[in-house]
Amino acid sequence: MSTVALSFVIPFLNEEKTLRELYERIAKAVVPVLDEGEGFEIVFVDDGSSDGSVAEVEKLVEEHANVRLIELQGNFGKSAALAAGFGQARGRVVFTLDADLQDDPKEIPRFLEKLAEGYDVVSGYKQKRNDPITKVFPSRVFNWMVRRSTGIRLRDVNCGFKAYKKAVLENVRLYGELHRFVPVLAHWKRFRVGEIVVEHHARVHGVSKFGGGRFFRGLMDLITVVFLMKFERRPAHFFGGLGSVTLLAGLGICTYLAVLKAMGEAIGHRPLLSLGVLLVVVGVQILATGLIAELMVHARPDVPFVIRKKSGFAKKELGE
Repeated sequence: MSTVALSFVIPFLNEEKTLRELYERIAKAVVPVLDEGEGFEIVFVDDGSSDGSVAEVEKLVEEHANVRLIELQGNFGKSAALAAGFGQARGRVVFTLDADLQDDPKEIPRFLEKLAEGYDVVSGYKQKRNDPITKVFPSRVFNWMVRRSTGIRLRDVNCGFKAYKKAVLENVRLYGELHRFVPVLAHWKRFRVGEIVVEHHARVHGVSKFGGGRFFRGLMDLITVVFLMKFERRPAHFFGGLGSVTLLAGLGICTYLAVLKAMGEAIGHRPLLSLGVLLVVVGVQILATGLIAELMVHARPDVPFVIRKKSGFAKKELGE
């Protein structure tokens, strides 16, 4: 039995024509860099494919002992698929890359060299992208926004080709569509994050799975990440500040109206009275309900996927 040194977690959705070639390219790149007694594994995660992708991976499972398959119940998204794969990965280093062959496995040794320099996460940078301008331009804008708002210097946070030391994945939780922000979250937890330029190929088979809503979803996730980075350890600084300002504004208005009432003026018909009461109520809600709800959502041990079946796993791993 060889020790699993490297794990490759590869989500796929209708990539039947690329999966076998991807396995062969990874094996060709990895075998020369492994030490004696070390092996590698590939964990394919089906995110609701409707073509012959699952059947193709099942053939690989039968042919190769280091191939494993996780089938999700349906399409849960890339973050859920990666989380499912990370939970089963056994390697000291875990790679992620797309299944469409646009990421080139020949870059794997360079990732390992960068990790050996003391980095915990290494992200690819597609300096020359072979994608249409409708994908490239929004990606450039988004990466600029990430750098400005988080302080991390990655030039291509969207790149799916990344390498992680196992400790990183044990300390970063994925949900929503936060998969692209794992290096940011790792940086926030004081892991060292590096970047290398990688070759990017044009898509030959299949179609892109990301539509026009990707930029908007990424922007919403960026807001979430910035909030978590700045306020997770001290959320009262956010909710307390906003709630206090609202509450004090309401109390100030109500105090002003109380003084007028004491001076004999009628205040029951004033819209300002409704505003003051409303601000007091909203302020209390922000201070109480908002803080508690946000902490509960973030701390909840949610599992954002359902596994239909596993293949290529030992009985012990399957819980039998």
